[in-house]
Amino acid sequence: MTATTHAAKPKCTDAQRRENRTGWAFMAPFGILFAIVFIIPIFYAIYSSFFRQVTEGGGAYGGGELVNKFVGFQNFEYVLTSGNFWSGVGRVLIYTLIQVPLMIIIALALAMVIDSFVVKHITGFRLGYFLPYAIPGVVASIIWVYLYNGQISPIVKGLAAIGINVDFFSKNVVLASMANITTWTFTGYNMLIFLAALQAIPHELYEAARIDGASGWQIATRIKLPNVRSAALLSMLLSIVGTIQLFNEPQIMQTADPGISKTYTPMMMAMNTSQGTLTPGGDGPASAVAIVMALIAGILAMIYALVERKVNEQ
Repeated sequence: MTATTHAAKPKCTDAQRRENRTGWAFMAPFGILFAIVFIIPIFYAIYSSFFRQVTEGGGAYGGGELVNKFVGFQNFEYVLTSGNFWSGVGRVLIYTLIQVPLMIIIALALAMVIDSFVVKHITGFRLGYFLPYAIPGVVASIIWVYLYNGQISPIVKGLAAIGINVDFFSKNVVLASMANITTWTFTGYNMLIFLAALQAIPHELYEAARIDGASGWQIATRIKLPNVRSAALLSMLLSIVGTIQLFNEPQIMQTADPGISKTYTPMMMAMNTSQGTLTPGGDGPASAVAIVMALIAGILAMIYALVERKVNEQ
């Protein structure tokens, strides 16, 4: 005959209960704000994406009032069959192919230089590279629109003085102009990600490599670069997700370049749809645009997770 014994669950003491209540009390403000500014808007966007504003009532001479009508998946059908939407997605993809690799390479190079023993006063360099990220995106875009303006820009006038005429708002250049703004703003942020990964590498590896006769270039390529692969993947994912939300740069540059349409990027399309300047307008179609873009971001996150797993297995 066998007897089965169960371990008695330890009882919480009064001190442990007080600690638990204290922990929940400290976490409550964050939890409430997180729900208000993040969770609730997501559910509201999903809910509103199934409705569309339509006019009901009125007579032969028009009139009536706007009401929200349940339309099922018609908003998503509109988004997925919209040429303007996919044109905006195409621009974002081209923008990503131009901007993200360039920014990652520059950020990695800056991090490698700062992590080396050549650079002195590291804090000043690190702060200087990161400072553009502290400038709000709208302000940065306004600054660069001024620098791109052919009538007042010192850059354009300086290039013209040496015989180089450039129009930063021309159809074939404007996307690269936007990429330059984003690269200037976010390179320092990604540089810090790489720098943190480099500084986490044990210095014993460097000392052992030098004893074996490795040069600085060999240490950089065979020790440092392999150990920042995870940081590179993280930086790449954050950058790609950021390009999906491309909004500030084209929205501000639109004030100086009427050729940038209201549907130039999906996020511009969502905003102008919600404001009713595009048809169909209202929160419903705009929410559908945002949800489709969120799904694309989720797919990219899944790809990132798979790539990271493959890299870690090597």
